[in-house]
Amino acid sequence: MASKDAQNQRRGLPSFLPGVPDPDQSLPASSSNPGNQAWQLSRPLPRSFLPTVSLPPGLEYLSQLDLIIIHQQVELLGMILGTETSNKYEIKNSLGQRIYFAVEESICFNRTFCSTLRSCTLRITDNSGREVITVNRPLRCNSCWCPCYLQELEIQAPPGTTVGYVAQKWDPFLPKFTIQNANKEDILKIVGPCATCGCFGDVNFEVKTINEKLTIGKISKYWSGFVNDVFTNADNFGIHVPADLDVTVKAAMIGACFLFDFMFFEHSLAGL
Repeated sequence: MASKDAQNQRRGLPSFLPGVPDPDQSLPASSSNPGNQAWQLSRPLPRSFLPTVSLPPGLEYLSQLDLIIIHQQVELLGMILGTETSNKYEIKNSLGQRIYFAVEESICFNRTFCSTLRSCTLRITDNSGREVITVNRPLRCNSCWCPCYLQELEIQAPPGTTVGYVAQKWDPFLPKFTIQNANKEDILKIVGPCATCGCFGDVNFEVKTINEKLTIGKISKYWSGFVNDVFTNADNFGIHVPADLDVTVKAAMIGACFLFDFMFFEHSLAGL
């Protein structure tokens, strides 16, 4: 095995397995404070590291990650006035380095009168400002008493090319969602807890196979403390998935985090 690694290194190939980041090559180490960095690939990925199917432009960053952190930025204007403002999110790797930035586009009327049910578009850009993912959310219902016209997101990567959907499934007791491909065929299922208030702890949504027999990951809403939870809209999420999971599915799970934030965790001082 060692001789094979040495041979690969002489050819300029990575000695690590696809889906597992190499600690010496995948992340730059130019600063002692990585939390303030905007993460970039230190060099183009070797051809042997890329899947045989080409990745959507800009999603190659996701191919190396098994933990994606989403941090909602605090909106001071919303805190002061008790009104809904457009959400903004930083998307980071496990070292806290930003890889994407997401901004909500919605009109004031929808934010005021439709509140958390509002239709909107979230545009996700990389650190060069290039839009790599578009998340479209139409106006839909959100009630365990209404089994039709439930929540749904469309995921585009690159913008204009649909790669998947996140669709709510009716259940009288648990929040359930499916991740679908571009043909609306179910790929994975997400099952949340009966209570999603998260007053004193994390809230975990398990990512399961379609038959719900195997758990392959989870989406966690991290508890940020009583003061932050009550007096701000700033939420933190973590997506734990296999590193070799398809990048379009990871993109859909990022969209699922946004949907969960709207449905279960968004509030303002006006609603207290």
